[in-house]
This record gives sequence, C-alpha cells and structure tokens, in this order.
Amino acid sequence: MDSARPRVQAVAIRGEKIVAVGSTVEMRAWIGAQTRLIDLHGGFAMPGFNDAHVHLASAGMAKLTVNFEGAKSLAEFQRRIRAALKNYQPREWITGSGWDHTLWPEKRFPTRWDLDAVSKDHPMIFSRVDGHVAVANSLALKMAGITKDTADPAGSHIVRDAKTGEPNGMLEEDGAMHLVYMRVPPPSHEIRTRAIELALADAISHGVTSIQDYSTWSDFLVYRELKNEGKLPLRITEWLTFMEPLAQLEEERREGGTTDPWLKTGTLKAFMDGSLGSRTAAMLAPYSDDPSTSGILRVDPAELNRMCIERDKAGFQLNFHAIGDRANRVALDAFAAVVAANGPRDRRDRVEHAQIVAPEDFARFAELHVIASMQPSHLLDDQRWAEARIGSERAKGAYAWNTMRKDGVRLAFGTDYPVEAIDPLRGLYECVTRELPEGGPPGGWEPQEKLPMDVCIYDYTTASAYAEFEEERKGLLKPGMFADIVVYPADITRMPPAELLRTSTDMTITGGRVVYERH
Repeated sequence: MDSARPRVQAVAIRGEKIVAVGSTVEMRAWIGAQTRLIDLHGGFAMPGFNDAHVHLASAGMAKLTVNFEGAKSLAEFQRRIRAALKNYQPREWITGSGWDHTLWPEKRFPTRWDLDAVSKDHPMIFSRVDGHVAVANSLALKMAGITKDTADPAGSHIVRDAKTGEPNGMLEEDGAMHLVYMRVPPPSHEIRTRAIELALADAISHGVTSIQDYSTWSDFLVYRELKNEGKLPLRITEWLTFMEPLAQLEEERREGGTTDPWLKTGTLKAFMDGSLGSRTAAMLAPYSDDPSTSGILRVDPAELNRMCIERDKAGFQLNFHAIGDRANRVALDAFAAVVAANGPRDRRDRVEHAQIVAPEDFARFAELHVIASMQPSHLLDDQRWAEARIGSERAKGAYAWNTMRKDGVRLAFGTDYPVEAIDPLRGLYECVTRELPEGGPPGGWEPQEKLPMDVCIYDYTTASAYAEFEEERKGLLKPGMFADIVVYPADITRMPPAELLRTSTDMTITGGRVVYERH
C-alpha cells in the first residue's frame, strides 16, 4: 500500500516494527543468528486489515447464546430455540441473536406468541441481526412490566397488536429493548472473557490486525486484562458512549488512555436511527414498501447539537450511526453546528454506515471533512430487498462508495461484526462486484458505485487507520510502520472476485508476532 514502492519481495521486522523492505537479496543482510525466516513459497503478504466498525463482545456472546444466523424460516427460528432448551434451567433467561426475517418466506417479524409456542417456562429475548430490534416472549414482557399501557420510551417503539393494542413482543430500538434487557443477568467475568477470546480468535483467523470497537466499559476492562497478560492478538481502539455525562467520558478517556498502540479509547458513538432491514432507519420520506412509517429518529436535533458542541470542545472525536437519509442529514447538521461554534481543527468526525444519502448531502460530507465509515459486506444481503424498501430513485444514493470518493469524501471500511462476518474478503468481493455471493445481478447492483480492488483495500487498511488517527503507524508495509501483516496463499488483487469468497488466511502477524497460522 506504499505508492512509492507498491510491491517488494521481502520484509524485515525487528521488534514490533518493519525496519526494511526490498528484494530477497537485500533483506538477507538483516538475517542474524536469532532471526526467524518465514518463506511464503509464493504467497501474498499485505498490510493487516483494520476493521473500522465492530462490536467484538457482542460477537463473542453470540457464539455462546442461541445463534440464528442463516435461519431460513420462522419454523427454523423456533427449532433452534427448542434445541437450546436443554441447556437451560426453568425460569433461566434465554438470549440470542442473528435472525433475519427478510430470509423467511413469511417476511414478517416474529411475535411473543411465536416464542410462547416453544416455551413459556423461560423468559426469552432475541435480537435481529442488525441489533436494532428484538423479540421477547410473554414471560419476559411480564418480568419487564411491559403492558398495554406502557408508553414508548423516547426514540423507540413497543410494537402492538393492531386489534387489541397489546404488546406483540417486538421492541424497536434501544429504549424499548432496554426495558427487557435490563432484567437479563449480566454475564459473569469468566463468560465475558471466554466470549471475547472466541471473537478475537475469529478476527485474527481472517487477517484482521486492528479493530475499532464499540462494546461496554466492562468489556474494555477484559481487553486490558488480556493485554497485560500478553494475550491480546490485535490492536483495539475502543469507542465510548456519546450519551454518557461529559465528566464520565473524560474519566474513561483518562483511565483508558489515548496513545497505547495495543489498546486505547477513541471516538464517541451516538445513534441517529435504526436499520433499513427493520424499517427503523430514519428517512426523509416514507418507506416505499410501507408508507405508514418513515423510521425512527432517535435524537432531538437541537439537544444533539448542544451536546456535540460541548463534547467537541473537550477534544473528543464524534461518531454517529446514521443509515437513513434523514439521519445522515441530522448528523451533518450537527457537525456543521460544531464547526460554526468551535472553529476549524483536525476532527475526523465520522458517520457510521451512511447507507442512504440524499443527493444534495454528498458534497456536505467533503465540505465538513466527515469520514464515511461504511461496510461493503452489508450489501451482500441488503441488495436482495433494499430497493423494495426505498424505491429506485433513492437507491441511486444507496451504499454509494464511488460517489462519495468522487466527491472527495474519505472512506473507512469495516464489517459491523457480528452483523456481518468479520472476513474482510467478503467486503472486498462486494466492493469490486456489488453482486450477490452466488453472483449477479449482471454487472452488479447500482454498478456505478463499484470501486477498483486497490481502492477497496486502501479503504480497509490505510484509510481505516486515518479514521482513528493512526495513519503514521498502521496501514502500510514500509520502514517505521507496525509489522501488522496478513498472508494469503495467492495474490488476492489478481484472482477472479468469486475466488475471494473461497480464500482463507494463511498467517496473521501483529506487531511482529505470528498470532495465527493455518495448519
């Protein structure tokens, strides 16, 4: 990824950093008695991937709870719950995640009665793949005190039966979901640690050497324990919660630090809206396939602007989840208010996802120097139904990677793991093809938004490092940079795109240490 020397034969590493690159003959001068020599036998090495958007702890917990990934029907969803019952005692909470009703013939959300049909002896709540809606059974609703008379919490919605007004079990966005999740006992330290270790192992097995993570402070403390024990196999920049009081954020920043190359705190994360798949993304006009809703805006714009100005003045980078075109506009308005109040500086504020953007708002990203942190692999599934949600006109401003770049917007790529698998090659495939995993549509969905492979890789390495103020240490293989490297059996830039989906990582090196080898 170094434009001055894009391809070399060999790399020399001392400690955590690269000290030289060049030909095999040139690198032999660096070999000493204690040098480990790694011959790739024609393999392909490149900078390790920097996933700009993950939820690591949630991904780990998904591996220890009921996993609905790939469930193709409501009946299969119910079968997976039924199969898990043997692992729980009566009245013990059962949780899980990963269901996607767009894959089901029914194309509808599940309800509490669908869960009650499996068991009434356990309180249960299961989140959709995007994490923005969840379904709870009758016992869980009862334990949470949710009744016909419960008001919708701000910025969220308790879905109700159209005839009776009774809650039907579906809870949309955090405020409503929290009413139930606050009743679920938190995982023990041992379970939390085990979950995180599983997710870390998954990440490094796919060549990810840095992540920009939004988990909880309790999870951050586990990361710190692993780091102190020499067990942290990749670098973590941990996001803090925007809505926390400023004094608490400043204390977490002091305690977590901002400079450690392995573990530090970073930007502040806030949510403007929900997700397109659950129709909770905030749109400027109603959904094309459900004119009764325009989604959910989770913030009050005036209060958001006030808080942004305050937090920016304290030196924080700001980072907003925004999927719908209305949510993106509210986010951009907030960034503009910050600049007007506090003046210019190198902020690198970010919009996470930026999936649907109104045509007149693309240029504002560049004018405000806002980074669009996007996840190409989302389109692997979303293109099956996205146009039905928003119509053909708005689809022209959807997942618009090339338009963003042409307008001078900086991008950063990631996966939103566990919403999508953490394998970066899935994202590269989608970035260059905009096709389904099985291929098609011919030429790709909205093909004008495809990017060349070298640009896709850049946005997943060098540009992701820039988004976390780390471009001087990560994202390139050249002297002085961290020796964070992924190795593949063949050159991924020259193989047919479909081959990317069948290619596995041979080796992952973080800080000059081999942390994964495929045997």
